[in-house]
Amino acid sequence: MQKESKASSQQIPLAERMRPQTLDRFYGQEHLLGPGKILTELIESGHLVSIIFWGPPGSGKTTLALMLAKHFDLPYIFFSAVLSSIKEIKEVMAQAEQQKKLYGKPLVIFIDEIHRFNKAQQAAFLPYVERGDIILFGSTTENPSFEVIAPLLSRTKVLVLQPLNEAALKKIIDDALTDEINGLGRLKLSLEEEALKLIIDQSNGDARRVLNALEIAASLTKGHKITVKEVEEALQKRMLLYDKSGEEHFNLISALHKSLRNSDVDASLYWLARMLYAGEDPLYIARRLVRFATEDIGLADPQALAIALQAKEAYDFLGSPEGELALAEAVVYLASAPKSNRIYVAFGQVMKEVEESPYEPVPLHIRNPVTPLMKEIGYGQDYQYAHDHPLSTTDMETLPERLRGRRYYQPGNLGFEKEIKKRNDWWTALKEKIKKEKSEKKIE
Repeated sequence: MQKESKASSQQIPLAERMRPQTLDRFYGQEHLLGPGKILTELIESGHLVSIIFWGPPGSGKTTLALMLAKHFDLPYIFFSAVLSSIKEIKEVMAQAEQQKKLYGKPLVIFIDEIHRFNKAQQAAFLPYVERGDIILFGSTTENPSFEVIAPLLSRTKVLVLQPLNEAALKKIIDDALTDEINGLGRLKLSLEEEALKLIIDQSNGDARRVLNALEIAASLTKGHKITVKEVEEALQKRMLLYDKSGEEHFNLISALHKSLRNSDVDASLYWLARMLYAGEDPLYIARRLVRFATEDIGLADPQALAIALQAKEAYDFLGSPEGELALAEAVVYLASAPKSNRIYVAFGQVMKEVEESPYEPVPLHIRNPVTPLMKEIGYGQDYQYAHDHPLSTTDMETLPERLRGRRYYQPGNLGFEKEIKKRNDWWTALKEKIKKEKSEKKIE
């Protein structure tokens, strides 16, 4: 019976068998773990809070969540946002409420791919998080600012995980090769230096991808040394499968994005079809089209964003395969639209400015004097109401004093941005004229 148990355990993928059980075997994410770091302080405080783990595949999101639950000796339930329904959520929430009443301990709810839950599903957790019946752990590869509802986001701590670095991946491989219980230690294998480098280079910082490749390479090795040849074959076998969190996923979305940017309609349609045929989530593609509309088209064609959002709504309404035609329609429109990244560049510059000097004071004249004291100290003084003036503008400065004269957004010469450029030039010239006239009146 013992032999059968060992054999069956080997059917579990190496990546799952080697999942760390304690923090000392968790490698990487030094910005979260270690003296004075946020997770270490959280553990030492003895107070666990709801957390969203945001990071790329294989960076340790699930592992960290499970280790925290075990460390605090709390019961936990694992949810898949892809498979779970509202009914199941409500049943578990009732169980959590009962658990808290009986034992005084909250239930840890871990939601894998929380970004795939819709707003109603996410909202179902809110009252239980607020009452402390549950501690919510969510993992996501998508920006939670866009994918998690604001009320839930405000009640959780977001921890950002990075792709694992080379040092962490080497330790993970070494553990797998030497661990005789859960790893490959009983095989007494070694790894050529070039083979090790190849696995790490092809991993994209993903521990799961590293261990999958190592496991396949080990099964192909006839002796006791894994060579580049076995690793190359192992990586090829992995590439035959479309892993939605793996390299081919990123290769295809990159091909689609760059074909759209290059205004190649046919190539864009081809890469769209490739992704759909491979089993990619159409709503993921829709989100990328919305991003493309803002990042690469912007105000050269303001309608592009509306088209992308309408395609997402159409797919949401129709589903597959009918809704896929709406994505194809959006792809053709976006590929053929005039391109501009001027908004993307301008907003990047503004964000950099804000990061470097986040406390520039709001000029007094554009602050609202809502109390007598505020009015007394200059709030709203010399404010000029635009609609009280000819052509509804003034020469009043509205940027902080140190930033006056900054020009972040420079419209291009394609599409609707030509019109925006004309408008901006007209407003600038008008303000200069008003300023000049005021100056001449003062001289008189």
